[in-house]
Amino acid sequence: MKEIRAIIRPQKLPRLREALRALPGFPGMTVSKAFGCGSTVRHTPHNIKQELVDFTEKVRVEIIAPDEMVDTLVEQIVQVATTGQTGDGLVWVSDVQRAVFIRKTTGPDA
Repeated sequence: MKEIRAIIRPQKLPRLREALRALPGFPGMTVSKAFGCGSTVRHTPHNIKQELVDFTEKVRVEIIAPDEMVDTLVEQIVQVATTGQTGDGLVWVSDVQRAVFIRKTTGPDA
């Protein structure tokens, strides 16, 4: 099992959601707001206000998926998120030792 994390442009999220949900066996995803900056320096902030606004708004997508789906998911993310411009984002994959779904129990206390 693997964890796929992607940082993408927010405007790409609706299309990515549509493309991923169309894949058979898509396991679902978690999405959160993110802010960041690349290593390329456009300008050097001179005060704290400039420092705080020097970050670009992004979206972080996290997916826990079976090993056999990882390549397909990563390829789909890259294909959908690419604009050809600097700052399109980043995708990386990490091993997951264990994952447990939390579900409603059917016992007497449920």
